[in-house]
Amino acid sequence: MAQPDLTIYYRSFADLTPIELYTIMRLRNEVFVVEQKCVYQDADNKDLPSYHLMIWDTEKLVAYARLLPKGLSFEQVSIGRVISSPAYRNRGIGKILVAQAITACRELFGTSEIKIGAQLYLKRFYESFGFVQSGEHYMEDDIEHIPMILV
Repeated sequence: MAQPDLTIYYRSFADLTPIELYTIMRLRNEVFVVEQKCVYQDADNKDLPSYHLMIWDTEKLVAYARLLPKGLSFEQVSIGRVISSPAYRNRGIGKILVAQAITACRELFGTSEIKIGAQLYLKRFYESFGFVQSGEHYMEDDIEHIPMILV
């Protein structure tokens, strides 16, 4: 299948349009709540001070990540809520998203150290970007996670 013509950008929370915000929340709910069957508080007060990286295929949001400044989730800058639309999986969108998230974090926050809480089954995926495990496994929303860091 051919790669779609993608539009990639990030915005602060204050700069998100109502349509962008609705679409982000819809995709996050589709993946985290419905697909992964996690009942959790998605609106966690971390969206407002964060940046929101979006990948669009025309009018459809196909991937998203939240870029968090130091001290919000971890002592380091962080990438969270990393998701791709189920309809766009296995097409390389996730790789594009994480590469862009790393670049955007460095542009926005001027740091090279990025910490994530990765779902354990994605360990090798994140290792392909240079992340290394930085702690013990832990459970979050009944899904096994590991802390990982990119220096």
